[in-house]
Amino acid sequence: MEENRLKNKGIFDGYGAMALIGGLVGGSIIVAVFNFIAMYVFKVNFQYDDIYLIISQIATFGGAIFAFDYFVYRPNTGRKLNFNFSPTNLMTYFLIFPMMFGMMLIAEFVTMQIPTSGPVFGEMYRYFSKLMDQMSSDPATLILLAVILAPIFEEIVFRGIIMKGLINKGMKPKKAIIIAAVVFGLVHANPWQFVGAVLLGLVLGLVYYKTKSLLLPILLHAFNNLISALLIFNGNTESLAETFHISEWILLGVGVILFTSFYILFAKRYRVHYAEA
Repeated sequence: MEENRLKNKGIFDGYGAMALIGGLVGGSIIVAVFNFIAMYVFKVNFQYDDIYLIISQIATFGGAIFAFDYFVYRPNTGRKLNFNFSPTNLMTYFLIFPMMFGMMLIAEFVTMQIPTSGPVFGEMYRYFSKLMDQMSSDPATLILLAVILAPIFEEIVFRGIIMKGLINKGMKPKKAIIIAAVVFGLVHANPWQFVGAVLLGLVLGLVYYKTKSLLLPILLHAFNNLISALLIFNGNTESLAETFHISEWILLGVGVILFTSFYILFAKRYRVHYAEA
């Protein structure tokens, strides 16, 4: 009886993890093969074009979601993978965006404490800086990748599939939120983005758990990435402290006040408005 109940709800386990990784790798391979064919048949290399970055992101995350849906979720539940994207009342938005911005300020302060020089961190920082520089110099492409596609795909995977699946499996919500946030940080593959991704992932997970709507963490994720993109366009940095010449300690103080105040209002007084589909 318990096994059937878990199957009907859709859980995340080792098979789900393998499906996500396999789908991601499979999507990457498909894009690489098409580019290989284009190079040797049409003498065109799309690898450094913006369209390649866009197609790669769609193929890798799309492949991961497709694999989880068709090889894990549907066989176990008898229905296709679906998510609740319901909007919520206006007051909730006034609570979650300041809370998110507060955590963004805290995350920036913590990230600034990680060294960017030295024999280990220095070389690593230069390497990842070069990778980020290769992303795209076109504002429209960066907005599409970071502000539209990334929030949608990443929230579906990390909150909609992993976190929700762990809770459905019987894991305590707090633990599931933390695990999803840590995995979210690890896939960024560098210590500077790891810290911010984990802290922001905790907020995204909390909001999803409370509202049961994936739309809200997607909007918050897009908000964070939009701020970063605008800062890059303005001064080639993602730092609010550097852009506005603000002390990192002031940034921390404002962040703590914002996050704490709106967290209390949201977490202690907010009621769940929607049942999960």
